[in-house]
Amino acid sequence: MSIEDAPKPAAHRQSRFQTPPGATEILLVRHGESAPFVPGQPFELIDGQGDPPLAPQGVVQAERVGERLREEHIDALYVTTMRRTHETAAPLAAHLAMVPKVEADLREVHLGEWEGGVLRQKAAENDPIYQRMHVEQDWGLIPGAESNAELSARVVGAIGRIHAAHPDEKVVCFVHGGVIAALCGHATGAGPFAFAGADNGSIHHLVVHDEMWRLRCYNDTGHLGRFTVAPEGMT
Repeated sequence: MSIEDAPKPAAHRQSRFQTPPGATEILLVRHGESAPFVPGQPFELIDGQGDPPLAPQGVVQAERVGERLREEHIDALYVTTMRRTHETAAPLAAHLAMVPKVEADLREVHLGEWEGGVLRQKAAENDPIYQRMHVEQDWGLIPGAESNAELSARVVGAIGRIHAAHPDEKVVCFVHGGVIAALCGHATGAGPFAFAGADNGSIHHLVVHDEMWRLRCYNDTGHLGRFTVAPEGMT
């Protein structure tokens, strides 16, 4: 046998990620920018938490999220109890002719005495408790606020229920900055605030398969153009 006739070794291309059977693909979308806070004029509350509407910039961000995802095969949409997630989901829901489901446990971290927009004022003033909160990465330092452990248990449990209801499906969840940080931290084992500061209207891709979570994408803002700067605070 000549050298030319000898069998050639098999060529192996780099493999690509494959979603495991039974897993759920979850696209987390942070709501669009909400209305600004004016000191002395707290936002209306729902279940004790600030419930502002979207600002005009947030409406544009919601429309761009809808355009970005309208061609995706999506099996379900989820929102929280807060109006800013409903308003952000509305353009995509209209494109897909779908009615979002409400998952209350994906609502934003409860901020105790800093609810109703006060967190933004404290951030602007660089309040000592706000500084310490970021150094120690602990929401619970805010008087009356939900602890990191309480937040994580609540939102991880909610995603677990969504996964159980949607194996082998793709779901979009319209949520909040603190929720995204907690879920991405859980998926990666990172610190509580490692993924803080997600942009309004940003998209994040989780693959959830029982106890195995994978973060496939964080803070995708390619669809937003110039609307990529998050307002002060994380809610």
